[in-house]
Amino acid sequence: MGENAFRYDASHITVLEWPQIVRKRPGMYVGTTTQRGLHTMVFQVIGRSVDEVLDGRASRVTVTLRADGGVCVADDGGGVPMAGSGSGDGIALEDLLTCDYVWSRADGRRRVLVSSIGLGPFVANALSTRMTAEVESGGAREVREYARGVATEPAVAGGPATGDGTTITFWPDPEIFPDPHCAFDELADRLREVALLNRRLDLTLTDERPADGPLSLRLHFPGGAREFVAFLDAGAGGPAQPEIFGFEVEDERSAGTVEVALRWRDDPEERIHGFANSRATKAGTHLLGLRDGLAAALTAYARQQGLLPETAPDLSPEAIGVGLTAVVSVKLDTPEFEGATRGVLGGTQVRSAVAGAVRDHLGAWLRADPARAAAVVRRVLRGGEGR
Repeated sequence: MGENAFRYDASHITVLEWPQIVRKRPGMYVGTTTQRGLHTMVFQVIGRSVDEVLDGRASRVTVTLRADGGVCVADDGGGVPMAGSGSGDGIALEDLLTCDYVWSRADGRRRVLVSSIGLGPFVANALSTRMTAEVESGGAREVREYARGVATEPAVAGGPATGDGTTITFWPDPEIFPDPHCAFDELADRLREVALLNRRLDLTLTDERPADGPLSLRLHFPGGAREFVAFLDAGAGGPAQPEIFGFEVEDERSAGTVEVALRWRDDPEERIHGFANSRATKAGTHLLGLRDGLAAALTAYARQQGLLPETAPDLSPEAIGVGLTAVVSVKLDTPEFEGATRGVLGGTQVRSAVAGAVRDHLGAWLRADPARAAAVVRRVLRGGEGR
């Protein structure tokens, strides 16, 4: 190397402190600075409140898109302590909002990654012009203000509290997001999906920005996956069977739960949606298990009733899928995903668990009503014949 060769040493390294560690490269924390990244940031704040509900510490979550451009996320949990320990995870709200290393979220069955990136509310604090955190607990109210991730003053008493809970309001920074305005419909789509997959969740999304008045949507679906199937079928071809088949069971083999709902329609399109810990998956062992179980239950019943000759091959996944709307959701303590994007679920035990549960429960459902069962099997046989 020549005398003028570039030398790289410690003097070329810059150590970024909070909040610049987030603001310098926001794409590392929200994926992009487009509206999609803005929504990712919003979901990371909502995720903390959703966890409060699913852990039994809260009963509802409210999300409000304010007229002044702010986003307000509130829950009625016990109130995360502003400082010190004592929250459900032993972490103070101050740490959750200003430290990029404290929120280590397990993938357990009661954890929902509302966004595709599971980091925490500190991201929203760093990438917002302003944030206000309010905690109500034990009859008292505390408030703390932040500007671009930095506290502007110590926490102050905010007067008496009428209940318990945590409210975080933030204003996305236009220096980071060229369009700092959330899309109501896109937020609603993902939050509806989360609520449909977690029947305990009661979430309200309100948009105060429309000139003709606020728009509010309550997302609470006690029917779980059955309601998900009904939602997917809305506006589609009429159902070949009015009743939606469904069940939810605990399975020790996969260390989690299996929930399935389905019905056949009079149009040929197949709509099968898979989820692992409330995360949409494009493929995986849970989806393979669903098809295995459907084929096993329908083939066995069809042969028993003489609807399928013994010499005929088993019903194929292609025939079974014609006109089928189905949701399969597994919630696992230790999910195994293939690849960094977590779009494909692994784990051979998951496939066998889902297949066995579908085979047993669908088989019992078919045997309980022979007329209904015959209609379903004939519908599947016609699908296999391409009619």
